Amino acid sequence: MSEIIRILIVDDHPALRVGLAAILNAQADLHVVAEAGDVPEALALCEREQPDVVLMDLRLPGGGGANATLTIRNRWPATRVLIVTTYDHDADIHRALQAGACGCVLKDNTSAGFLAAVRAAHRGEKVLPPDIAARLRQRLHSKELSPRELGVLRLLVDGMSNKEISRKLAIGEESVKTHISGIFLKLGTADRTQTAIEAIRQGIVHLD
Repeated sequence: MSEIIRILIVDDHPALRVGLAAILNAQADLHVVAEAGDVPEALALCEREQPDVVLMDLRLPGGGGANATLTIRNRWPATRVLIVTTYDHDADIHRALQAGACGCVLKDNTSAGFLAAVRAAHRGEKVLPPDIAARLRQRLHSKELSPRELGVLRLLVDGMSNKEISRKLAIGEESVKTHISGIFLKLGTADRTQTAIEAIRQGIVHLD
């Protein structure tokens, strides 16, 4: 008998959870062990059930799918997390992948495509629709900020001046200006205000 893949569904829409569970439980090798509607419940069920695969929505009460993914991957590294979402915003998917998700599948995928994605996730394979994969590759090549640029950007969003950033990071003020110019170029922005807005919109920097 083939191995049974134990699955936790995390989504704040009960009807969608029921629909996904019906599709999964109809397969001999797949079994939904639990369902969660928010991040705290998802983490508690991961602790209790130790699922093989977590199907994770991105927009969730209690912290969001990317944050939940990071916690799950840190606490239970053997558990795979597959993002299941209705939209394909690159920034949110990118954050989830950085947090340790093995991929993403859209909720409007076919049942066969969805089931194949779950099984591939369990095998540890990367799962990404081709169009999203292509956009993420372009994002990595054209917009990825260096660690230093990211540090400067966070302080810029906090409203610090070049001099304050220079002191905070212990680098020269001219270096700060150079990094900010590079940030403008990568984000396609022209001034500090526009840059801060774009950084927050893309999910590069998050306000506390």
